[in-house]
Amino acid sequence: MDRQYQALPIRELGAGAGFRRPTPPQAARVTLESPALEVMTDLARVSPATIRAQAPIEGAHEFMRSRGVRLLLVVDERDTVLGVLTAADILGEKPTRLAAERGRKRDELTVADLMTPGELVEVVELAAVEGARIGHVMETLRRAGRQHTLVVDYEHVAPRSALERPVERPMVRGIFSLSQVARQLGVAVPQPGEVARTFAEIEAALGR
Repeated sequence: MDRQYQALPIRELGAGAGFRRPTPPQAARVTLESPALEVMTDLARVSPATIRAQAPIEGAHEFMRSRGVRLLLVVDERDTVLGVLTAADILGEKPTRLAAERGRKRDELTVADLMTPGELVEVVELAAVEGARIGHVMETLRRAGRQHTLVVDYEHVAPRSALERPVERPMVRGIFSLSQVARQLGVAVPQPGEVARTFAEIEAALGR
């Protein structure tokens, strides 16, 4: 027997309406012995913050603030990763120095001017992360002197002809952020340029 459906009541939205945003799950407290995956931003679950290379740096900075992140993946129209841009790139001395070298104003610089190109971005493989602890992540960030490290896995790309070999295309799978690790360890979140100080604070806090 066919079921009869009634239309839902309709009303006007009205002025001044907002919209709901997803509420991220509360990050669990961890220790240095906790699995590294517990502090990795998994891009299989969370969409990354991305930007185009031609975007102005002030727009990029505002986008970081609105998203609450300090790293942007720089991508092209095909979502190929061209590089990364961090808050430290924008807030440090690099923009002023670069503008002076090129005879331009600071606000004329683009993401392409400041980003780290993909071929220079150091990454760790997901296979290595899966058996690692947070202490391993901290040591990796400390030795690199950075606030972020990308995690990659690989996508198998079939050959276009019988003469070509199949290749493995690197895919950014996750992001380790020093601020995220600090937050979950219960330590003050670092500001750009405070990498060494944050490691010292984490060691002091966890040593008590």
